[in-house]
Amino acid sequence: MSTHISVPPQALLERILTLEIVRVTERAAVSSARLRGHGNEKAADQAAVDAMRRELNKLPIQGTIVIGEGERDEAPMLFIGEKVGVNAGPEVDIAVDPLEGTTLCAKNMPGSIATMAMADGGTLLHAPDVYMQKLAIGPGYDKGVVELDASPADNVRRLAKAKGVKPEGITVLVLDRPRHASIIESVRSTGAAVRLITDGDVAGVIHCADPDNTGVDMYLGTGGAPEGVLAAVALRCIGGQMQCRLILDSGEKVERAAKMGVNDPKMIYGIEDMARGDCLFAATGVTTGSLLSGVKFRKDGVIETETVVMRSVTGTVRYIKAEHRELAKFHLD
Repeated sequence: MSTHISVPPQALLERILTLEIVRVTERAAVSSARLRGHGNEKAADQAAVDAMRRELNKLPIQGTIVIGEGERDEAPMLFIGEKVGVNAGPEVDIAVDPLEGTTLCAKNMPGSIATMAMADGGTLLHAPDVYMQKLAIGPGYDKGVVELDASPADNVRRLAKAKGVKPEGITVLVLDRPRHASIIESVRSTGAAVRLITDGDVAGVIHCADPDNTGVDMYLGTGGAPEGVLAAVALRCIGGQMQCRLILDSGEKVERAAKMGVNDPKMIYGIEDMARGDCLFAATGVTTGSLLSGVKFRKDGVIETETVVMRSVTGTVRYIKAEHRELAKFHLD
């Protein structure tokens, strides 16, 4: 007696795309990993962008880049509004950071990743490439236990009470930037610990969703808005809370945001405001960090990668360790 498994066409396509976006971040990670430690951030970023664009254009989707790379540093962009895919299949929004932690890659330091997110068309926040205030915590807490407009010290005390520990039992992850000096001081005034990172705030936000393994309870500070949306997609999949506000501190930025549909410059965005509907998130390690192992180029010619891929509708998180033997697909010549 044979058993026949029937999968609806839409679900089948979504399952296929779950694996396909892994291929996209794998290609970007391998391309940029060849330039680890070479000191050239733009070359590493360009390699990741080129690989990601090439793979996206093979997918059975009608894709639109809604979160792209940065006008701030004139990086090589997968530009906002760019159409990708074979122009067949579902309409999807795509957010990309082909090489998060360009400095980490250029200096061969831990924690650089290639990352992207995909969601139903029209469901991702169209955020301009500006800075964004961010506050994130992991799952298991009542909504509103922390608030973006509360002081860092107050948020530490609130979270400690909800967790059932003293403030000394809380660790807050913060980007190591001069602009965060007051946040760091406020957090430490409670007795809580601060863990500083040099780059990589997508991975930073993800860390606070798994405090038992990472030791991180909260993420605080300002960083890029594109990275904020990518992190929101990840938290949609694995749980947690996030509050963000765009920093629109000039008339030009307000105008640019308005053209992208941002009507309230002071709005506080929750996860559902930034990522609605069914979402997929993938990240592949470029340099080994606390989230993922970096790309390994073995003596026998095999390339090893590690990728995490998540889906919001099922809450499934997969870690995929791959050995690549057919290397022509990476276009490394």
